[in-house]
Amino acid sequence: MNLHFYLERLHETDVFKEFSKKNKSAYLCSAFFVIDKESNDNNQHFDFFVPKEKKAFSFQSSNNMQEELKLVPLESFADKIPEKIKNIGIDFKEIEQIILGEMEKNQVKNKIQKMIFSLQKIKGKDMLLCTIFISMLGMVNLNIDVKTKKAQEFKKRSLFDMIKIVKK
Repeated sequence: MNLHFYLERLHETDVFKEFSKKNKSAYLCSAFFVIDKESNDNNQHFDFFVPKEKKAFSFQSSNNMQEELKLVPLESFADKIPEKIKNIGIDFKEIEQIILGEMEKNQVKNKIQKMIFSLQKIKGKDMLLCTIFISMLGMVNLNIDVKTKKAQEFKKRSLFDMIKIVKK
């Protein structure tokens, strides 16, 4: 699957057609994906910003956009206007291979259980912020530059590390 596929499915829905007819200036400002490798409980959220209202709306669905699409208003963006996401050439199989390569490079041998991706514009770059849940209660965080397909800021943690942080 790739991001373009999901956006095509979104654009075909009556909910999105009605929204875009009313909000011609709306643009994609972020997206959120959950890919569950074990239970196939996948979710997709596409966030669109409407400049004249200074509001964002999220289109939320699950199971590869097979379930009912929900339009949910998000918090106000009075102070900071999100930038437009332009690079939608994301193939999730390719991203998974990048993640596996980084895990191998960092000697992480655990199995991927769930991948959570947040597509955002950060400092002018389309970035994919990745949180990967791995076997044995582990977690890997890394960011991928969508244009160059390069991974940045690789961190491995365990659930126990997170518990220690909460206790402090």
